Amino acid sequence: MYIWPMDRIDYGILEEMQKNARLSNKELAARVKLAPSSCLERFRRLQGDGTLRGFHADVDPVALGVGLQAMIHVRLARHSRDHVEDLQDHLSQVAEVISYYHVTGEFDFLVHVAVRDSNHLRNLALDAFTTRNEIAQIQTSLIYSKMRKSVWPCLIDAEHGLGEV
Repeated sequence: MYIWPMDRIDYGILEEMQKNARLSNKELAARVKLAPSSCLERFRRLQGDGTLRGFHADVDPVALGVGLQAMIHVRLARHSRDHVEDLQDHLSQVAEVISYYHVTGEFDFLVHVAVRDSNHLRNLALDAFTTRNEIAQIQTSLIYSKMRKSVWPCLIDAEHGLGEV
């Protein structure tokens, strides 16, 4: 459930928390130009309605033994709900899977994996992907570099729901 319409203060809180989830309420209130008590109330409301879903640590993968990342492109054998759900259940259990995307196009899934090295990647492909009945084909692309924005774009404008305070 989401708060509609959210206003510029709500969006400010979301933006600041995406930039630095360790801000104190006092620091957050100062950044969005709101009294600390009002800021805390809004923050709790955004958490309570599921808009603000969690807080995450950014960990260096090398510190965890990750030497290589790849995208595995997966084509399903059949486009059925059972195959999609079975594959999603399986991917959720594979430790090396960082994220997956069910997509349109030539392939049905893009799977981001983290492994130690090329041997680990080969074994993962053979053991966790090519053995699956729902998978017809895979293609692997090594990731040379990665960029992830820490802040989602705000695509709501005044005409379509961004209220003013």
